[in-house]
Parts: sequence; structure tokens; C-alpha cells
Amino acid sequence: MCQIYPFNCPKNSHAYYTLAQLVETIEVKVPTVNRWEVLENDPPSYVSYAARQRLLPFSSDTALENDITKFRFIDLFAGIGGIRLGFEAHGGQCVFTSEWNKFSQKTYLANFPEFSNYNFVGDITEIDGKDIPDHDVLLAGFPCQPFSIAGVSKKNSLGRSHGFACETQGTLFFDVARIIIEKRPKAFLLENVKNLCSHDKGKTFQVIKKTLADELGYHIFPMIIDAKGFVPQHRERIYIVGFSQGTQFSWDDFNHPRKTSKTMKDILHSENGNEAPEKDYTVGEKSIVNEKYTLSTKLWKFLRDYAARHKKKGNGFGYGKVGASDTSRTLSARYYKDGSEILIDRGEGKLPRRLTPRECARLMGYNDSFSIPVSDTQAYKQFGNSVVVPVVTEIAKIMVPHILANK
Repeated sequence: MCQIYPFNCPKNSHAYYTLAQLVETIEVKVPTVNRWEVLENDPPSYVSYAARQRLLPFSSDTALENDITKFRFIDLFAGIGGIRLGFEAHGGQCVFTSEWNKFSQKTYLANFPEFSNYNFVGDITEIDGKDIPDHDVLLAGFPCQPFSIAGVSKKNSLGRSHGFACETQGTLFFDVARIIIEKRPKAFLLENVKNLCSHDKGKTFQVIKKTLADELGYHIFPMIIDAKGFVPQHRERIYIVGFSQGTQFSWDDFNHPRKTSKTMKDILHSENGNEAPEKDYTVGEKSIVNEKYTLSTKLWKFLRDYAARHKKKGNGFGYGKVGASDTSRTLSARYYKDGSEILIDRGEGKLPRRLTPRECARLMGYNDSFSIPVSDTQAYKQFGNSVVVPVVTEIAKIMVPHILANK
């Protein structure tokens, strides 16, 4: 008999399986299992997950079930959970998450502590589609660097491939496709950068549309949405909605606030005592922004000189300084380097400052209750790569009636 503990299954399980059952279920050879049993070596992570999933099917775990659940969804390339928040707000229940970055995992699990290793995995490329629990909706913000303007420019300068030719990230879209093929969810929502549409003269997006519509048979509805109005940030992203059956879904139902409805004042620390100090972000009774976020004289001079040089060449490269009544540029994952795309004007004669991580969270639509357990550098990367939560929440709102109709 072979106990399932060697595969890192939940400790409260007392199930046993014969060697023949294990070999057949997880599709490995007898000598391999024998080596695992005597602890000669450990099974690969994907085998460990497959063992638990097939021997203890997720669908039998009722711990995550609740009476108000309208639909079940999975969260792929989850980042810090922005897309998940939008769909939970409309009655969805997350039953599976994949995120490979260890720092993003830390933030995700700090905010969704009920998730354990049992339904949270790292590298989705190692997971067999049939081991993923059944779900109604697939959500995926698949990596955008291979298609983003910044990502393409950087890879070109280094002589590297981009788009689908990017071996490390570009082909992850096809992992989404293989899971859709295996599980056939009622609907999906995919998110990426606006440049996905124009990358490689439109060929990349044509491959995506052909895969989703022609090969997988889904009715797809792509739309580029600017988050300006939901938050005080100009941030354009493409959202691809898909349904397995015909539907009356229309982007006309999407309610976009006035572009001027939000300004930087809505997300900046008040610095008047109306908010409690937060760890290293603000200090003192009035919660003044920590001086460490103010640019040095040397860095400020460098950024101004850099902008001046490019202005002479007719380029638009340079810093972006904003005040309380303004809207910011797009927050990027490189914000940790110098903060140049969004600098806060502190008034005449004062050096500008970066946003704090909490202000970045607000700029992306996260509530102040959202935990930030990582360093400033990692927080800037995470929020720069995130979705704008209120945008996804509005998308979920107009998708849910069609999801439920398909159920």
C-alpha cells in the first residue's frame, strides 16, 4: 500500500492507494514511485499537484462553497488578484489560482488567506488541464511584456524575440487556450496591453482571434478601455470577453464614468491628519508622506536634463509631473526605478516626489484594506502590472447576466 503523504496532500487525509492505483492515476512508472516513497528524491512540483488533484478531486472539497455563489471561476496569471476582486464583487467564487512570481504570491495570499497550496499553483505550464477544477468562467491577465510598447522596444534593443516568438512569455496565451479546450468554460475574460492589437502589424491579434473564435468556437468581444474616470490615470488596456454560446452581450452596456470624475486628489495622502500613519509610507500625527519618496536634487536634475535633450529632438520622452487636480500617465512596472512617469508636484521651490505604494494601490482602484506585505520595489512592480479593479468590476457586472443565462 502506498500512502499519499509523499505527494504533499492535505495532512488531514487518511486515504491509502495501492501502488497500481497510484501508477495508473498519476501516470508514472513503478520504480519512480518507489524512489519517492523511500525519499530518495522528491516528485516534481507538477506531479505533486496532479497527485493531490486526481486522488482528492477538488470538486469534492466543499470548504470553498457558499450559498451566495452565482458562478465559479479560475484566476490565471493572477498577479495580486485584481481581476479576482472584480468578479467576486458580483457573486463569483474563485476555485483555482495560478501565479508564478513568488512576491506576487505573497501579496495574493496575504489578501486571500483562505487559499492554500491545494488550490494555488505556480507555473501553469506544468499543470495538466484535466487537473484544474470545473469552472464557469476563466480569467487571465496573461503576460503583456512580449506585446507592450516598452517590452518590444527593450527586446529589440537587446536583439531578443518578442510577441509569440518570446519563448518565456509570449506563448503563455496558448496555455490559456489549452485549458479552455479541456474545460470548456461558459465564458472567459482575457486582459492585455493595448499594443496587442497592433503588434507585428496586427498578426499577433489575428492569431489570438483565430484561436479563440475559429478553433475554439467562442463568440468573442474585444474592447480597448481607458481607465481614466474610474481612476485618475490614463491607462488603456484591451479586454477580450468570450462566451461559449450565442449571447446578446454588448459593450454598449458598459458604464464609463466621466473622464474628469477622478483626480489625483482622490488617491494622494491627505497629509492633514485625516488618515492614520501607515508603516513607512507616512509619518507623524498628520500622516505626512515619508521624506524618502522625495527625489534627490541629483535625480531631479538628471530627469529634467533628459527631458530637455529629447524635447530638442522632437521626442516626447521625459518625466510627468502632476498636481492634485490632474490625471496621471500610465503607472508602469518600472516605476520603482525613478518614478519619472508620475511625479507629484509639491509646490514652488520643493522637489517632487514619487507616489507611495499605498497611493499606487489607490491609483489602481484597490481599497486601503488591501494588504501590501512586500518591499516598495516589489509593490511598484505589482501595481504597475495590475489591472484597474473598478474597470474589471464593471466588466464583470455586464458579463454576469450572460454567464448565468448560459448556466
